[in-house]
Amino acid sequence: MESIQGEEKRFHGIAASPGIAHARVFLLAQKELTIPKYKISSDQKKGEIKRFEEALLETRKQIQGIRDEIKESLGEDEARIFDAHLLVLEDRALIDESIHEMEKTGENIETALWDVGNKYIAAFDQIDDEYLRERASDLRDVMRRLLSNLTGQKLHQLETLPDGVILVARDIAPSDSASIDKSNLKGIVTDAGSKTSHAVIVARSMNLPAVVGMGDFSERINHNDVVLIDGYEGSVILNPSEDTLFKYGKLKSERRDIEKRMIEHAKEASATLDGHPVKLMGNIEVPHEAQKAVELGADGIGLFRTEYLFMNVNSLPTEEQQFKAYKQVAEVMGDTVIIRTLDLGGDKVLSAADMPLIKESNPFLGYRAVRFCLEHEPLFRAQLRAILRASVHGDIRIMYPMISGVTELRRCNDLLDRCKEELQEEGVAFNEDIITGAMIEIPSAAIAADTLVKDCSFFSVGTNDLIQYLIAVDRLNDRVAHLYEPTHPAVIRMLDTIIRAAKNGKVDVSICGEVAGDPVMVPLLIGLGFNSLSMSSTLLPNVKYVVQNMELAEARDLAQMAISEKDGSKILENLLEFYTSRMAKLY
Repeated sequence: MESIQGEEKRFHGIAASPGIAHARVFLLAQKELTIPKYKISSDQKKGEIKRFEEALLETRKQIQGIRDEIKESLGEDEARIFDAHLLVLEDRALIDESIHEMEKTGENIETALWDVGNKYIAAFDQIDDEYLRERASDLRDVMRRLLSNLTGQKLHQLETLPDGVILVARDIAPSDSASIDKSNLKGIVTDAGSKTSHAVIVARSMNLPAVVGMGDFSERINHNDVVLIDGYEGSVILNPSEDTLFKYGKLKSERRDIEKRMIEHAKEASATLDGHPVKLMGNIEVPHEAQKAVELGADGIGLFRTEYLFMNVNSLPTEEQQFKAYKQVAEVMGDTVIIRTLDLGGDKVLSAADMPLIKESNPFLGYRAVRFCLEHEPLFRAQLRAILRASVHGDIRIMYPMISGVTELRRCNDLLDRCKEELQEEGVAFNEDIITGAMIEIPSAAIAADTLVKDCSFFSVGTNDLIQYLIAVDRLNDRVAHLYEPTHPAVIRMLDTIIRAAKNGKVDVSICGEVAGDPVMVPLLIGLGFNSLSMSSTLLPNVKYVVQNMELAEARDLAQMAISEKDGSKILENLLEFYTSRMAKLY
């Protein structure tokens, strides 16, 4: 497609890292490696294996070097990205299967590695979890570097960039994003990617704006074209006019001031103007993220997604390893920590060799979460024991995901009781009154929530799946994603049903899905009756500011409006109007 010259043109993608930048484009040419394919004799197989082993060693050396550089420049947290890459190089399943494929087909090792690696990448790409789906890029990047070392083909280098440019590419591999000349970079734009891609992680760590998911944008521009990127709204403007530059100059200054003031309020109490307390908690995937939640004023951890402890590892974590992770989070927070038991299986691919990949025609409705754990009792028992042991170090609570009815909930609690008995016999300390809860994310559990209240102490609503199942919309499918509507009347009424059941059953009710971190939705959720919201930690300051600048009566009026309104778009319109009025002070 030809580049668009001269006139101002606007494009839209996914707002991935906040900020505004205006600069010339550095267009990264996307040259794929050429994979040689040829037959080898039996005598050559040992030589192929030796070449493979040498390439593995060289690739490990290169990635370790990148990791060391990132640790030095950005810190240990960002450097951990490459631990997953190093683990791929130790993955015996990938290595042994590639050698087996070579021996079976009689073709060179590059061809075998390419075929086997792409099979695993395809499996990751189908996962219904944005974070885990991005892990395909780990494998893709390691394979690319391995193949480069095997074939002798050079990869493009980003260590030296021209002064003050915006990097535009189809996609940016993790090791490329790590080696970027950050002193000269002003922003990142990619055709592919999501909010959890490595390029975005690096951009956020450097406070650089990033817009991803831009389609064929890199094909529509030229090297040295001038663009302006808006990482708040997900916009990219080619050839911005003087009026546009003036407008965004003011906006950039205002945004920085707003963010600074919201963070200043984040340490204050989370309560409405009339004194109604609302717990605002953080969602985390790995233990070290708890510190960030503390810094941004979280009232605890409302969702610890423990399956991430099981990803990119050669073997499943032991009870002792899990215990240390849960204990670490509890000690850092000094407040409530809700640990969600494993949401594994079906659409969650494990790299551990001792847990085989399960292929299903419909993983969204498949063999996962408690369904998976109750059929893998030793694995589930190890986790429950680890949580119980850690419970003496803080206010740790257990939450079971994907509960469809009371039978599953009772089976989970029965196993928990057996774990308690084991620990008592062993003389191991734990909180005998540990609190348990159910994640409400399946319509059957939502509709029959009143049947669950006697077997748990709290509900936490997972709106991501609940909305998807309720409206029958795959939110990852571009053709129907626009129908994924949190303000749909059916969603509002379902939330109201859950809250009524919780109140009647005298159990606490919180929400940990994506809508909990949407400041536009927050007043409605509080008005409906949610007394705790859990979200990504970076969203806490904005949400807390909204809570601190509204009254409970106003929130209840919004809830009444939403329950009686038949049109979801009208509900959203009213919520946006209210949000804008609350933010007026900042602007």
